[in-house]
Amino acid sequence: PVDTKNSHAVAEFLQEKHAGMFAGRGSPWISRLFEDVTALFTGGNPDYAPLQLRYHNFEHTLQATVCLVMILEGREHTGTLPRLTARQFELAVVAMLLHDCGFLRLRSDQLGTGAKYTFIHELRSSAYAASYLPTVGALLSEVNDVVDAISCTGPNSQIGRIQFRDAPARMIACAVATADFLAQMAAPDYLEKLAHLYWEFNESHDFFGTPESDRDFKSPQQLLHNTPQFWSDQVLPKLEGDFEGVYRYLAAPSQSGHNPYLAAIEANIAKIKRIAPATS
Repeated sequence: PVDTKNSHAVAEFLQEKHAGMFAGRGSPWISRLFEDVTALFTGGNPDYAPLQLRYHNFEHTLQATVCLVMILEGREHTGTLPRLTARQFELAVVAMLLHDCGFLRLRSDQLGTGAKYTFIHELRSSAYAASYLPTVGALLSEVNDVVDAISCTGPNSQIGRIQFRDAPARMIACAVATADFLAQMAAPDYLEKLAHLYWEFNESHDFFGTPESDRDFKSPQQLLHNTPQFWSDQVLPKLEGDFEGVYRYLAAPSQSGHNPYLAAIEANIAKIKRIAPATS
C-alpha cells in the first residue's frame, strides 16, 4: 500500500492510519520518533554510524512497520476486544521501528559491519530502546512494553517466558513479531536478499568464533534450499501458536479473506522450490 523505499511516504502512511483509527488525529509522538529513527539508521545520529546491512536494512524496518500497522488496523476493523488505545498503537510502532537498531555500530566501532551483532541484536535493540525512550517522554511501564515486544522478534524468541503487563501488551508483541517475519519473507526481493542474510550470519559467527562444524548453513545455496522448511516447520507454527494467529487480521473481509502477505510468501516459497534442486 506504500513505497517502502520512501521513508517520507511511510511516515505519511503511519499518520493516515493513526488518524483513521483514532478520530482523525495524527500522532506528534510518532512523527518525532520516526524522525529520530530515520536519522539513527541513515547516519544522522552523532553516536552511530549509518546501517550498512543489505538484508536487515532500513527498508526492512519500514516494510515491517507498514505490515504491523495493517495488522493493527485489521484488528480494529473486526472489533476485537480489548481495543487498542492511541498510545498503545504508538508503542507498537516504536517497538517495530527500533526492533533492529541493535545492528547499528557506534562510530568508534571500526570492526566489520553491524552484521556481527546478528545473534545478539535484539538485546542491543532493547538496550537502546530502554535508554532512548525515556528522553522522549515514555513511562517505565511503556518502556517495558516496548522491550518485551522487541524480545519476541527473531526465530529463537520464547514469548512464553515473558510476563506481560496486560493483554494489549501481549497482543502488541504478537503483532510486532508477526510483522517482522511476514515483511521479510513477503518482500519482492526476498530471494535475492537471502544471500546477504547468509553473509550476515557468517560475519556474526566469525565475530563470536563459532567453529565451522557448529554453523547451520555452509553456503548461501544451503540457506536458500532450507527456507521452505523454515517457513513450514518454524515460522508458521510460531505465527499460529506463539503469536496467536494475528496475521489473520491482514485478510480483508471485502477481499474474501485474501491475505496479501501470505500470498506473497507462498509465491516466494514456490520460486525457491523451483530452483532449489539446482542449487542444493
